[in-house]
Amino acid sequence: MEQLQQAEQLIDGYAKIHTIQVANAEIHQGHLVLINREHPIRQEVSTDRLLPLSSFPAIHTLSENMLLDRTCLQHLADLLEACEGINDIIAVSGYRTRMEQEQIYESSLAENGAEYTACYVALPNKSEHQTGLAVDVGKRNIDVDFIAPVFPDSGVYMTFKQLAAGYGFVQRYKEGKEAITHISCEPWHFRYVGYPHAAIMERNDWCLEEYIDQLRSFPYEDNHLVFEDERACVAIYYVPAAGEGTTTYTTAIPVVPCDRYTVSGNNSDGFIVTAYRDKGSQADV
Repeated sequence: MEQLQQAEQLIDGYAKIHTIQVANAEIHQGHLVLINREHPIRQEVSTDRLLPLSSFPAIHTLSENMLLDRTCLQHLADLLEACEGINDIIAVSGYRTRMEQEQIYESSLAENGAEYTACYVALPNKSEHQTGLAVDVGKRNIDVDFIAPVFPDSGVYMTFKQLAAGYGFVQRYKEGKEAITHISCEPWHFRYVGYPHAAIMERNDWCLEEYIDQLRSFPYEDNHLVFEDERACVAIYYVPAAGEGTTTYTTAIPVVPCDRYTVSGNNSDGFIVTAYRDKGSQADV
């Protein structure tokens, strides 16, 4: 569902508004799903959406057989190339099963204690790593801390952070947001949300909880959140799930005139539509 779809029903070169029917169960899918202690994993990620990091042999990994969401991984590879950090940055952790998250949580409790674990390790089914959309990165050296890898604010590491939003990544847990995220600052934990969402979040200093809440102020029927860069003009809006969010219903989602669009659930109460109009296109967003 979150993959780019070409706008349909072109009339005289223009795309007209059309509606797609989406099962409410898909609230729990997409690149903008919010995962935290109030919004746990409701739907296991399909294995066909995951790709091994070994598909990009240049990427250094802490362990073999690491997986990430396909789109997330492609953009991570592009980001590492852009920041020229491919030889200095190591992927420490990617997708985890519920069992793996349980083992990591219990191991941290035994080794680091309850206070430390509560700050840095999410409970099973409340970890973004179970979506395949989160990656921990670190400075490549002999001893890499699996729970809290070193990721400095200098050199290629800082360049990675500065370029991340342009490739759809945000530092998920920032200093000053602990009261909202309930996780301590983690300079090494990056979450793929897609572009331009990452750029909007960075521009406004919003964490994902704040962004998802803000998007409810931009319903389809009212003003949309508009983002523009040199390539495209993007309209973003929220559509609440029909039937009070129950998964037995489907929701009719209107798609504004555009060249292509994505739809993502927010893992709570509705869907987020991102409609792209390329510069020079006749589509009228």
